Amino acid sequence: MDPPEDNAIDPPYGVGDSSYQAAGGVEGIRRLVDSFYDSMESLDEALRIRKMHPSDLSTARDKLTHFLSGWMNGPNIYRSKYGEINVPRAHAHLPIGLEERDAWLLCMRRALAEQPYPESFKQYLLRELSVPAERCRTR
Repeated sequence: MDPPEDNAIDPPYGVGDSSYQAAGGVEGIRRLVDSFYDSMESLDEALRIRKMHPSDLSTARDKLTHFLSGWMNGPNIYRSKYGEINVPRAHAHLPIGLEERDAWLLCMRRALAEQPYPESFKQYLLRELSVPAERCRTR
């Protein structure tokens, strides 16, 4: 049997629950979401999107944690607590353009940088999250 190579490829994210596991399950996702909303509250570039949220972010944090769990092929806990979701439709009432999309992605990039995830997973997740972020644009 050959020894493992030092440059072994990370598991293929997006297959089965590999993304959910790489994120550290629901607790790891919760830490990511908390870092995301902390960035939203502290970055000047995110002021516009912060104003789109209620002053108390508890529900927003919970919803994003629950959503990402299922989105990463973990337990679909969003549906059991909040019902079905269509991400673009849920954001259709908000004025989301390029600036807002980019601010959201900046907050996520900052949050990912704070996580102990493999760099390949951080890059994968940011690339994949760019898709729903783009789909939420309303202007």
